[in-house]
Amino acid sequence: MSHTATILLLGSGELGREFVISAKRLGAYVIACDAYDNAPAMQMADAREVFSMLDGAALRAAVEKHRPDFIVPEVEAIRTEVLVELESEGFHVVPSARAAQLTMNRDAIRDVAAGELGLVTSRYRYAESLEEVRAAAAFTGFPCVIKPVMSSSGKGQSTVRSEAELAAAWDYAVSGMRGDRARVIVEAFVEFDYEITLLTVRHAGGVSFCPPIGHRQERGDYRESWQPTPMSETAIAAAQDMARKVVDDLGGHGLFGVEFFVKGDEVIFSELSPRPHDTGMVTLASQNLSEFDLHARAILGLPIPAAIRARPAASAVILADRDSETVSYSGLAEALTEEGTDVRIFGKPTSRPYRRMGVALATAGDVEDARRKARDAAARITLSYGS
Repeated sequence: MSHTATILLLGSGELGREFVISAKRLGAYVIACDAYDNAPAMQMADAREVFSMLDGAALRAAVEKHRPDFIVPEVEAIRTEVLVELESEGFHVVPSARAAQLTMNRDAIRDVAAGELGLVTSRYRYAESLEEVRAAAAFTGFPCVIKPVMSSSGKGQSTVRSEAELAAAWDYAVSGMRGDRARVIVEAFVEFDYEITLLTVRHAGGVSFCPPIGHRQERGDYRESWQPTPMSETAIAAAQDMARKVVDDLGGHGLFGVEFFVKGDEVIFSELSPRPHDTGMVTLASQNLSEFDLHARAILGLPIPAAIRARPAASAVILADRDSETVSYSGLAEALTEEGTDVRIFGKPTSRPYRRMGVALATAGDVEDARRKARDAAARITLSYGS
């Protein structure tokens, strides 16, 4: 059977699951990889490989076995030096091995954004011990935000308001880090009006932007998002200019999730992921082409609209509250009762406290009503746990 492309997906969570669906709709053959079997994307893919993305030998073996047209990282914690080697040998890493290497660590991408490109960021320093954390906090002042240089979905992130809280924040950051580096970034807390994700697509025809996505976090992790979020024309232009600079510097084709803090017309660069973003799950309802569709199109060299529009929509996560080896769901009919609502169950085989297990989506005449509908739908889903 012929395929448009063979894709090796590194990481198989809920974002990977939706990407697999989009890629397969365009005729791709997808091999989904993760450290555990039956991960969400594996359930949709053509084939699977189970290994740690930090195992360089296993990563190389999977690439050499499948000889993919595209290697597509879905997670940050990857042995990126192997990706650099593979790219030098002729394999296509999405969007580029350099992008994967820089964005795996918050320190690397921050140094490029602030130091090389001159983007506006908060005051920050790095630390590799509690003593260095104390010195960094003295530089940034209080309150400050402490987070691992490598983590996912806000894990290990906390806001510190006094010196007495630094030790606990350091311990929490180390416990939430991914990979093998005990290093954190300490940055001044930004007094922002709101924060956004600007989904930015770099493709064969240029750079396209999705309407900005607003989001709310708890424990450093996203709980709900909505699109479009109101921004002044000045702020939008500033965000797009900074996003274009950083994605052009990273190179390659694909979708990037670029995060900003916004205060009035002032825009401050925060972070970047060279892949679909969790807050961007709202695009499953808001846009005719979701972030996953756009990522797949850009990778495959297919046309991307110059102007991407969004109807008012929102997403709200469905969380687990305990560790369990088995999970079942009820309340789906109730969640879908109100017109314009939808639900995605991720199919994760096990649960743990605060793990995202699904997301509710809603469209409405305005964003606030969509947010209400999404929250209500998520609240109607009940998780039941086995022993």
